Amino acid sequence: MSFLPTSPLRLGSHSLPNRLFVAPMAGVTDRPFRMLCKKLGAGYAVSEMVTSRKDLWNSLKTSRRANHEGESAPIAVQIAGTDAAMMAEAAHYNIQRGAQIIDINMGCPAKKVCSKWAGSALMQDEALALQIVEAVVQACAPQQVPVTLKMRTGWCAQHKNALRIAQGAEAAGVAMVTVHGRTREQGYSGQAEYDTVRAVKQALCIPVVVNGDIDSPQKAAAVLQATEADALMVGRAAQGRPWIFREIAHFLQTGTLLPPPLVSEACDWLIDHLHDHYQLYGEDCGMRSARKHIGWAVQPLPQGEDFRRYMNTLQSSAEQVRALRHWLTELGQSHERLPYPGTAANDLTAPAQNNSARYRA
Repeated sequence: MSFLPTSPLRLGSHSLPNRLFVAPMAGVTDRPFRMLCKKLGAGYAVSEMVTSRKDLWNSLKTSRRANHEGESAPIAVQIAGTDAAMMAEAAHYNIQRGAQIIDINMGCPAKKVCSKWAGSALMQDEALALQIVEAVVQACAPQQVPVTLKMRTGWCAQHKNALRIAQGAEAAGVAMVTVHGRTREQGYSGQAEYDTVRAVKQALCIPVVVNGDIDSPQKAAAVLQATEADALMVGRAAQGRPWIFREIAHFLQTGTLLPPPLVSEACDWLIDHLHDHYQLYGEDCGMRSARKHIGWAVQPLPQGEDFRRYMNTLQSSAEQVRALRHWLTELGQSHERLPYPGTAANDLTAPAQNNSARYRA
C-alpha cells in the first residue's frame, strides 16, 4: 500500500500537512474541536455547514461558525443550500470572512436539511446538483479558492449515482471529492460500503477521500486497501477520542498500535479544549454545549456514565473543569493510560464508587 498518512496533499495552492481529515459534523466540528483534532494529528478539518440563506448570516449560530480566529490554515468552510446563485453568494461571503477552501454539502442526511432539498437530497436532482457545483466553482475562481464536494453514494440503494455526480463535479472544476460510503436512506445505520468509493477513485484524476465507519487504525488500513483512496476522513469516531488521528497515522506507518494516551495527557487536552469552548460560546451556552463533548470523552471509561450524568447537573464552567480534572486525576491513580476503545469498563480495575462529594473535591 502506497498511502503515506504523513505525506502532504496538494489542494489548489494549499499543501495539507497529512491525509487524515476531520469530517464536518453539525454541532460537533466547531472551531475549538477542529483545533483540538489538528493538534492531535489531523491534517485538515472542515467546518460545520454554513447556510446559504442570507437572512441567517447575522445569526449568532452562523457568526460563530464563520469565526476562524486562531485556526491554522487552510480554513475550509462547508456551505449548504439548494439555489445555485445563493450558494455562489454564500461562497463569496465565507471567503470574505477567511475561508480558503469551500466545501459543498451534498452528504448531510438530516431530515431538516433534506426536507428542503439540501444536503444529500441534492443527489436526487443531478442537474441542479451540478448547477450548484458550477456556480460555486465560478464564484471562487477569481480568488483562486479551491472547491471540494462531500457526498454520499446516492439517495438510496436503487439510486447510487455518486460516480456520475463526481465525474460531473470534476469536469466543473472541483478540486477534491469525499464520498461517505452510505446512501442518504441509510442515515448512519447499517455498514458503510466501499465499492462505490473505489469506483469513484478509479474514474477521477482529482483526489478522492473515503469516509464512513473508520473507527480504528486497523479499519483505516482495511478501508484504504479496499478503496485506494487518497485520504481518510474520520467523523463520529473522533467524538470523545480526537487522538484517533495520531493513532491511525502511527499504525499506517509502522503496522503497530500506538499505546493509548496517558490519562494525564488526555486530561490536559480535554481541559484546554473546554477553555477554548467557553471562550467561543460564553459562560451559559458554553457550559451547556460542553456537556456533550465531556460526555463523549468520559462515557466509555470506567464509571464514565455515572460521571456523565453527574456532569449534566453542574451549572457553571468552573464546576465542569474542576469536576473533570478531579475525576480524571483519580482515574489516573488506577489507570496510567486510557483503555483501548471497546474495552468493557467492568473488565478493568475501576476506581472506588463515584459520588458528587468526591467530584467536587
